[in-house]
Amino acid sequence: MEENPSRLVDPYHRRLTYLRISVTDRCNLRCLYCMPNEGVKWLKHEDILSYEEIIRVANVAAEMGVDKIRLTGGEPLVRKGIDDFLPRLTAIPGLRDVSLTTNGIYLSEHLRQIKSAGINRINISLDTLSPQKYERITGLDGFREVWGAIQLAYEMGFHPIKLNTVVLRGINEHEVPQFANLSKEYPFHIRFIEYMPGGFVDQGIALHHVPTPTLKERLSASDPLVPITRMDTDGPTTRFKFEGAPGEIGFISPLTHHFCETCNRLRLTAEGHLRPCLFSEQEVDLKKPLRKGSDDEDLKRVFLEAALKKPRRHTLSSEQPLSLAGRMSAIGG
Repeated sequence: MEENPSRLVDPYHRRLTYLRISVTDRCNLRCLYCMPNEGVKWLKHEDILSYEEIIRVANVAAEMGVDKIRLTGGEPLVRKGIDDFLPRLTAIPGLRDVSLTTNGIYLSEHLRQIKSAGINRINISLDTLSPQKYERITGLDGFREVWGAIQLAYEMGFHPIKLNTVVLRGINEHEVPQFANLSKEYPFHIRFIEYMPGGFVDQGIALHHVPTPTLKERLSASDPLVPITRMDTDGPTTRFKFEGAPGEIGFISPLTHHFCETCNRLRLTAEGHLRPCLFSEQEVDLKKPLRKGSDDEDLKRVFLEAALKKPRRHTLSSEQPLSLAGRMSAIGG
C-alpha cells in the first residue's frame, strides 16, 4: 500500500506519531541538572503559543498521523487556564493517548480536572525520597506535596503513574534500590533516566551520569529483573519487573543505549518551533505561519519540513555537553 503523502515519515522511514508539547517554559523548581540556580529569562507571554494555537497545531498533527501527545513544560501546571485546555485537547479526533509530565508540586489541586479530561497517564518527576535531598536537588522544600499528590493519584485510579528519576552519581544513586522497591508495593512504573550532560555546572557541583548497565547489575544482584515485552507505546524505555511485583522498572539510556532507530517523536517548543531531535539545534518555525494566517495545508508542509530534518541519530556522549543549559524548560525534555 502506498504511503499517504500527508503522513509524517522521516528520511529513515520512521513514522512520526508522537508529539511532545511544551505549553510553557516556566517552572517553579530549579533542578540541578536542568536550570541554573539563578533561573533564566522567561519568554514573554505573547511569545509562547496560545492554547488556541496549540489546539490548531494538535489538530493538524492528528490529521497527519500523530496519535500520541504528551504535555510538558517547564511545568505545565503553572500555566493559567490549563484545566480548561485539557478537555479541548483530548477531544481531538485521532488521538488515542494524551498524557502529562509534571513535577507534582501543584498536581493535587488539578487531579480531578485532569481525570475528567480523560487523561489517566501521568509522569511525575521525583529524584529522591528524602525531603532534605529533594530541596537540595530542586531548590524547593516540596517533597511532601509531591508524595501526597502521588498517593492521591493512586487512590483516584490513575494508571500508569510513572515516576521519573534522573540518576546522578554521588547524589541520589544509592536510592535506586529504594525507588525500585516501590514497584513491589505499588503498581507504579519507576523510570531510571541517565543524566544527559547539559553544558553547565551549577552551584559548583559537577554532575555525572550512572550507566544503565551499572544500575541493572546492582538491582538484579538481590532480586532478578524479569524483562517485559515491549509495546509500541514504550518509546525509549526498556522495561523489567521483579517477580510478582504489581509495578515495574524501566530504564531510559540516551548515553549507553541509543534508541534513535525507533524514535518516533517531534517536539513543539513553548515558543512554537518544531524540533525534530532534542539533541540537535535544528528547528522549524511554526509560530510565524500560524500568526500570518496560513491555512492547514501550509502548516502540514511545515510539519513535513521538520520531519525531513530529523537526523538518523544523536551524537550525544558523556564527554560532549550540549548547549541546552537553561533551555530545556522551553524545549520540553
